[in-house]
Amino acid sequence: MDMHVHALSLSSPLLLFVIVFSQFAVPSTSSLDSFIYVGCSQLKYSPGTAYESNVNSILSSIVNSASISNFNNFKISLPGSAPGDVVYGLFQCRGDLSNSDCHDCVSNAVTRLGASCGGASGGALQLEGCFVRYDNTSFLGVEDKTVVSDKCGPSIGDYSDLLSRRDAVLAYLAAGGQFFRVSGSGRVQGVAQCVQDLSVGECQDCLSEAIERLKSQCGSSAWGDMFLGKCYARYSERGYSSKSENDDEVEKTLAIFLGLIAGVAILIVFLSFLSKLFDSNKGAAGK
Repeated sequence: MDMHVHALSLSSPLLLFVIVFSQFAVPSTSSLDSFIYVGCSQLKYSPGTAYESNVNSILSSIVNSASISNFNNFKISLPGSAPGDVVYGLFQCRGDLSNSDCHDCVSNAVTRLGASCGGASGGALQLEGCFVRYDNTSFLGVEDKTVVSDKCGPSIGDYSDLLSRRDAVLAYLAAGGQFFRVSGSGRVQGVAQCVQDLSVGECQDCLSEAIERLKSQCGSSAWGDMFLGKCYARYSERGYSSKSENDDEVEKTLAIFLGLIAGVAILIVFLSFLSKLFDSNKGAAGK
């Protein structure tokens, strides 16, 4: 291998780019593939090297493992590899996904990671339903509270009921004990998750940081996302699906349209009843 490979740090200048998109979505094949962020090392490995073989092997192992588990981590060093050629990697699916959905999400994530970070010594990619990362220096079991993606929705102003519900949802997420947590209060729902290579205590520490940052930065926002290196916390005042404003307008228009149809139908039935009643009375009067 004719170059030195450095570890990927999601907070280091080695990142070529980090792209952010944050929006909850209902569990479906398309929404689980919604892009959130990607980070790639600027340093490249040479084609045909042992390191490339190890990267390909670990990504293949990640995809295969995702069909039977929602989390796994790997250390790959194929025969002929030097100590510096070792590759570490992991994947994590959202805690409510089936094995089939997890596999599909991870497979898509690995494909996107290859397209975005082709030849990079390290890379990490987060989709709506799953997370994949690889590197030449072990990050497994290492807590990482670096902010890699954060986004807040529009302000809802001083809407005390929604803000109180938001705070209750985040308080429950912060007080949990599981790696995957879901909470809801009325229209406000939230979700939080840690990468499972952390201990329960490290997970709690990471989520506490994410939730504090979320409350601080998003304030009175209708929804908010906070992704740290090894955990994330999210909430939405429109529920877990967090539909777009256009979706809401379409639903409102559809509801009005259906209401008008129902009203016309009732009017027709009522007029038909009156007509029959009038005809009946007219017939009785004519006898």
